[in-house]
Amino acid sequence: MAIDFSLSPEQQQLQAAARGFAQQMLRGVHKAISNIEKPEDRFYATKPFYDEVAKAGFVKALLPKAYGGSEMSTLDFAIAAEELAAVDINVPTTLLGTGLGLEPLLQFGSDEQKRRFLPDFIDNGADRLAAFAFTEVTGGANFDCPDPTAGVQTVARREGEEWVISGKKHYTTNGNGWNGKGAHLLTVVCRTDLTQPPQQSLAVIIVPGNTPGIEVVGYLDTVGHRAVVSPIMHFNQARVPASNIIGKPGDGMAICSGAFSWTAAIIGAACTGIMRAAFECAFEFAKSDKRSGTVPVIEHQNVGFMLADLKMRIEAARYLTWKACHYLDSTHRAGDELAIMAKVYCSELCVQVVYDAMRLVGVDSYTDKYPLAALMQDALCFPLYDGGNMGVRRRQLHRLFRRPGFDPMAAAEGRLSASPI
Repeated sequence: MAIDFSLSPEQQQLQAAARGFAQQMLRGVHKAISNIEKPEDRFYATKPFYDEVAKAGFVKALLPKAYGGSEMSTLDFAIAAEELAAVDINVPTTLLGTGLGLEPLLQFGSDEQKRRFLPDFIDNGADRLAAFAFTEVTGGANFDCPDPTAGVQTVARREGEEWVISGKKHYTTNGNGWNGKGAHLLTVVCRTDLTQPPQQSLAVIIVPGNTPGIEVVGYLDTVGHRAVVSPIMHFNQARVPASNIIGKPGDGMAICSGAFSWTAAIIGAACTGIMRAAFECAFEFAKSDKRSGTVPVIEHQNVGFMLADLKMRIEAARYLTWKACHYLDSTHRAGDELAIMAKVYCSELCVQVVYDAMRLVGVDSYTDKYPLAALMQDALCFPLYDGGNMGVRRRQLHRLFRRPGFDPMAAAEGRLSASPI
């Protein structure tokens, strides 16, 4: 059967619906947050927009049908995510943050855990956020460091039938929730024994946001993604039932990798949306502005060639993202190679595309006359967050290449070449 990149009628309908939703519902985000100083207040100002996202079914799309969700495939979610990100990156990132917070439970949780925690997001998805408490104060790149004195220092100690969690986390997207006190649900990356390496001690534990001992002590203000909240979280002997651990100590290695594989693929789609917005801005400028000349600048070869380069990059990013999502779906999330590549390639390409769009428009692009400077602020985040490209993502690929039996053609052909570590 021939390879077919055409969208099914259902996917075309999804794409059109997401595009219409973004144009109608997310256009007002920039205005709503533009004059708000505090990062947490900018985040709270997006609540009405997130309500609409939930009403449109995007929260339920994260969840399996067996637990009441609508279970959208990774590929379908990416198709929708591109449309949303092309209009606004903030509200879709809050949705992505909830997805990331739930991924450990979705991929590795027991049936009992899923039935205990997932229905809350079906019944009232607009008001309930999830968060993945992963990054330590010193960063998250070395979460898998085999030296037990380094890496994750947030600790969960077993006391009877409870885990007692103590530690500090940065960049816990959504971690403060809509009320400033805590997300509805946090999945916390910790170690169950600081004398043992993560291969034996790294764990992910489900922590309801109203658990005593959770404290939001401040917020990191970011240059881009201005209404995406990055709280500083402290866990001060937060106690949860022993049954809240996902899997067992040591499983945290696979759980973290699995959760970030899903976001890696979706970030490829978000980057494509940002690039698309930059191209459309530059394209409209080129067709309408003469720059004191006699014809619109698109008539000049240099401008036409720059637009051609931008468009080619966007198409390449989109199809790599689609391939990565399809590979994740067809391998039941085991095939993460292309997802990681999509995250690295698309995020770094996004920065270049927005910059080249700015070069085409000229110095006016560095002002608020055009959206390009703001798009650049958003683009700069992509290579740095969700597992930085240098500290985490390239290291993941390096490790994969070193596996015995790695087959360089397996991902291209939709096959798995080696068992995950």
